[in-house]
Amino acid sequence: MLNVVRLAFSTIAIVAMTYQFATTSETAFQKSNFFSFFTIQSNIIGVTALFALALVPRARRSPLFDGARNAAVLYMAITGVVFALLLGGLQEELQTTIPWVDFVVHKLMPVVLVADWLVDPPRHRLPRWTVLAWLSYPLAWFAYTLARGEAVDWYPYPFVDVSRIGYDGVLGRSVVLAIGFAAAGAALLWLGNRRAR
Repeated sequence: MLNVVRLAFSTIAIVAMTYQFATTSETAFQKSNFFSFFTIQSNIIGVTALFALALVPRARRSPLFDGARNAAVLYMAITGVVFALLLGGLQEELQTTIPWVDFVVHKLMPVVLVADWLVDPPRHRLPRWTVLAWLSYPLAWFAYTLARGEAVDWYPYPFVDVSRIGYDGVLGRSVVLAIGFAAAGAALLWLGNRRAR
C-alpha cells in the first residue's frame, strides 16, 4: 500500500510539473528558466526517490541508497521551508501562477517526502561527512545560478538576484541559508541514525 501511495504522489508531481511547463514555457529562454528553479529540480529528485523506494525492497537498500534518499528528503524539506518563509505570495515571479501546481510542488511534495521518511526510516547509520555530500548539490545550484544569471540577466529567486541586491546582499543571505541547510542536514542525519536499525 505504501508503494501505491508513493507512485500516486509521484504521478501527481509529474503531472503538475508537466502542466506548468506546457502552459507557461512558451520560449526557449522560459523553458531553460523553468528547469533552473531549485523547486523544480528538487521535485524531480523527490519523484525519483519515491520511484526508487517503490522499486527497491527495504531489505536490499544499501547505505548509498539511504544517503541518496535522505538527500532527496532534505532538498524537498528545504523547498517547503524556504517557500513558506521567503517566497510566499511571489507565485507570479516564480512562474507558479497555477494554484494547484503551486500547492503540489511547494507544499504537498515536501510534506510527502518527509512523511514517507518518517513512516519508512533509513536502514543504515550514516557517517557525519554525509551532510557535506548532501550540501554539495545546493552549493552547485547556487554557483550555477550566479553564473547563468550573470550571462542571461535572470535569477530564479529574489535572494539570489544580484541585479536587485548586489553580490554583498546575495552573499549575506546565502550564508544564512547555508547555515540553516547545514543545521537541517545535521538534524536529519542525527534523527536518521537514531531510527536506523
